[in-house]
Amino acid sequence: MTPEGKVKKEIKDGLTALGAYQFWPVQTGFGKRGIDCYACYKGRMIGIEAKRAEGGRLSTIQRECLGEIVAAGGIGVVARCWEDVREVLP
Repeated sequence: MTPEGKVKKEIKDGLTALGAYQFWPVQTGFGKRGIDCYACYKGRMIGIEAKRAEGGRLSTIQRECLGEIVAAGGIGVVARCWEDVREVLP
């Protein structure tokens, strides 16, 4: 498993433990590109882009997508571990 894959698994497990809805789309080249995870918890939309613990930068598309989620009243987070997500949840 890649370093980013480990972070994604940690986030998936954390969201599952809370009972949050989560959707992890597989980018296929069709439609609008986006981020790693779209979740909903306690009525709030959360956009999550997982990055490995060291390094890993956002692409322009990822930055724009998170910005659109925040502008619409949701929560956008770049997560390098589960705690990064847990800190922003309602």
